Amino acid sequence: MRVASLDHLVLTVADPEASASFYERVLGMERVVFGAGRLALNFGVQKINLHPAEAPLAPHARRPTPGGADLCFISDLPVGAWLDHLAAQDVAVEAGPVPRTGARGPITSVYFRDPDGNLLEVSNYLDS
Repeated sequence: MRVASLDHLVLTVADPEASASFYERVLGMERVVFGAGRLALNFGVQKINLHPAEAPLAPHARRPTPGGADLCFISDLPVGAWLDHLAAQDVAVEAGPVPRTGARGPITSVYFRDPDGNLLEVSNYLDS
């Protein structure tokens, strides 16, 4: 038995609207409203569901906490272009470009934070 891929993940956030706006503006994700007004963000063939911290959807993580995630996204655009984009969006870069190791090998990464303090990493594989 083994899983094939990640379909979605859940971020617990203080303000789902503010988070959705940030991920749309900064990462180019597509806002999706589903169910009874729930918010999600589509990108590629995955999505991020946003759960409000004051009322996370059950079942949920044992300690759903805003700012507790560390996520890495792979981009087709060079990290240098991301640095320019982040500066234009007034998003502070915490580290990078720095060498790291992704699921398929060496990557170059830049780090920044979302409105809840989640650590976000945008990376390029060195072979692309």
